[in-house]
Amino acid sequence: MKHIYFRSITVICILLVFTLQCIWLKNSFDLLKNQFEKTVKELFEEASFKEATLHFSELPKDVDFLGAPRTENERVFPETTYLLESLGKYSITCNISKLDSVYRKMLLQHNINTYFYIDKMEYGSIIETTKRKDIKHFGIIKTQLIPIKLDGSLKIQAILVNPYSAIFKQMGLLIIATAIMMIIIIGCIIYQLRIISHMNKIFKIREDFSYAMIHDMKTPLTTIVMTLNFLHTGRLDDKPEKKEKYFQIAEGEADHLLTLTNKVLTISKLEQHKLDMQKEEIELIPIVDKLVDKFTAKADKPIRFIKDLQATEVYADVEYLEEVLDNLIDNAVKYSKENVEITLSSSCNDKHTVLRVYDNGIGISDKDQKVIFNKYERGAAGRRKRKQGASGFGLGLNFVQQVVEAHGGNIFVNSIEGEFTEFVISLPLLMQDLD
Repeated sequence: MKHIYFRSITVICILLVFTLQCIWLKNSFDLLKNQFEKTVKELFEEASFKEATLHFSELPKDVDFLGAPRTENERVFPETTYLLESLGKYSITCNISKLDSVYRKMLLQHNINTYFYIDKMEYGSIIETTKRKDIKHFGIIKTQLIPIKLDGSLKIQAILVNPYSAIFKQMGLLIIATAIMMIIIIGCIIYQLRIISHMNKIFKIREDFSYAMIHDMKTPLTTIVMTLNFLHTGRLDDKPEKKEKYFQIAEGEADHLLTLTNKVLTISKLEQHKLDMQKEEIELIPIVDKLVDKFTAKADKPIRFIKDLQATEVYADVEYLEEVLDNLIDNAVKYSKENVEITLSSSCNDKHTVLRVYDNGIGISDKDQKVIFNKYERGAAGRRKRKQGASGFGLGLNFVQQVVEAHGGNIFVNSIEGEFTEFVISLPLLMQDLD
């Protein structure tokens, strides 16, 4: 529930950031649009005035020429209007083709390259235009109407087609920067979400580990306490055989706790690269025979071992190699059917000694094979079996993997759920290790 709540908050935050960025871009666009409209209008008025002055050479010599009023308060129309009104007395009027050319140059000088045309209107009807073609447009900007007669009967106006592309070009860097910033923000939020999710997973694993650890330690501790209390009463003083059996039970459970503790400490040292392996050439047969006798004696179900040791020596730490094989055999027994058959084999090539532990147990699914070597992980088949009495909390195979890798070797698993499981260990030879 908390995870869903956190995801919802994260999505809302991302949407909020995206909305704020959109509002910022919209305000920036509006600002640039207003500035753009102001610029094109000012340039059009300036271009129309310049076009009007080009007609001065057409005037007769020594003529009186009406200009604009001297003060701003007296001006009703743009200065261009007064010039064109005076020029009209000499049959000179605004040439919108020339005006088009002048206006285009001015726009280009301001890095505005967009299609436009100029209309000349009489009482609102277009009587002349520089429009050359009909094109699809996604927006237009019209400049102000500039009268070319004081009575307002004739006016000119420029229409810019698809001008927003020019605005977006001006916003290019801003849009790119915003996109990069949004990607970074969203990436950081997603990364943070993954970290928090990973931390939640670790927290859940720690909870499961703590529960499993306490559960698995509680049983042997309870057995030890009960056994010692019973022995302390003195009831078995006259029954030495039974007394010895109870001592063996207490000793076995204490050994189990010690093994568990050592396994946790060993994994910790291996992860921190603080554990030195005392590797040497050792005989495999005594180790295998010892483990076979151990599991045959304590098994509570029919168990059959098959030994096929073609390679009789291996370069390894004897103590940790025995612990590795012990874990694999123990798993084979735990996650097995009614009748257990375990094959222990070894072979050798030019570079490695290969050890195999094969069983006819319940197998491991393809999905679970990807995680069984992770710390505190237990395959789905193992979890089902645990409910039926198998103990442990997912340290065994991680311990095995880390010990094998500390030897410079590799381990992998072959399995078909419901049929078999085979663990294959590859350890380097002595000469290769020295090289």
